[in-house]
Amino acid sequence: MTENSWTRWPSREALGRAESSGARRVLSWVVRGLVLGMLLWGAFTGSHVHGWGALAAVSGVLLAAFLAWALYRTTLAHRLLPSLALMTPLLGIAVVAQVAGFRVPALVLWCGCAVTALERLPVAAALPVASVALASYAAVNDDVWLTTAATTAGLALAGYVLRLDAEARGKSQQLLAQERAARAAEAESAALAERARIAREIHDVLAHSLSAQLVHLEAARLLIEQGADREQILERVVAARGMARDGLSETRQALSALRGELTPLEDFLTQMVSAAEGAETTITGDRRPLPAEASQAVRRVAQEALTNVRKHAPGAKVRMRLEYGEHQVTLVVRDSGGSPGDLAAAGSGYGLLGMRERAELLGGSLEAGPDEEGFVVSLKVPV
Repeated sequence: MTENSWTRWPSREALGRAESSGARRVLSWVVRGLVLGMLLWGAFTGSHVHGWGALAAVSGVLLAAFLAWALYRTTLAHRLLPSLALMTPLLGIAVVAQVAGFRVPALVLWCGCAVTALERLPVAAALPVASVALASYAAVNDDVWLTTAATTAGLALAGYVLRLDAEARGKSQQLLAQERAARAAEAESAALAERARIAREIHDVLAHSLSAQLVHLEAARLLIEQGADREQILERVVAARGMARDGLSETRQALSALRGELTPLEDFLTQMVSAAEGAETTITGDRRPLPAEASQAVRRVAQEALTNVRKHAPGAKVRMRLEYGEHQVTLVVRDSGGSPGDLAAAGSGYGLLGMRERAELLGGSLEAGPDEEGFVVSLKVPV
């Protein structure tokens, strides 16, 4: 044994009975009842028990029961000195009982103290206590020496077996508690992740829709300030209303996505590009369904890229390419460039940053910057 094994207490789960089965509890109470019955039977079967002797015998039994209960509490709390202090009077009561002629109660107390010490105390403290108790038992037992030795060894073995059983039960309870805690933490983490996903979806939809509306409303304001005619202003207002309608549709799509009801990604990109002027899309690779998170990332990046083209390079040609790879899907949105419009400063400027964060959460990447023609946005998401 290591030094820790000699001084280590059995765990509180092992010493307690909070998680014990019903059958084990019933057996425990039956054993206690038998021990108490043997004490009482041994106390009242002697011919010399009468009057004050009977009262003393009952008092001794009650005192021993109280000390045993207190010993259970102190060992459960891992308090060594109080436990040894309670074990000493129990051994003393056994000695007094033997001297007074109550042989059976004395033997029961010595055996009980030995088994209890081996089961509930640290080994370094249990061995001396059990040795004293078993030596006292062997000294007064009138059986042949071989029977006494076998009984003593059996009691020591029984106490140690009970200790091993209690420690095994305590470890299983600890593992069960850890498993429950891990499941609770996992459930909480999953709930938080789901809440974050819902919040991200709602934010992305509203940010895209409101940003697009802001583009047209800002254009309408500039046209009004420049004294443009009614038709030009009305065109921008109608476009903003269309963006609001599209935003509502996208919100419904996001809610459907949260329910797992996504339209095919290819159809979504085709419809979006067909609604934009001067845009075309190309899809390569083996088409296959994507996980919901990956599919939503591609959709949101495509929307944000087209919105940025309308804001920063109005009238530019847009080429969108979706490529299905073996382990990832790639979306590239490239525009032909152009002079920044009057609305280049509109919007918050955090759209691509949010898309990059979304891609990184999925283990992918997003790169955006100018190239030889105009501006390119490249998204890679593992699938």
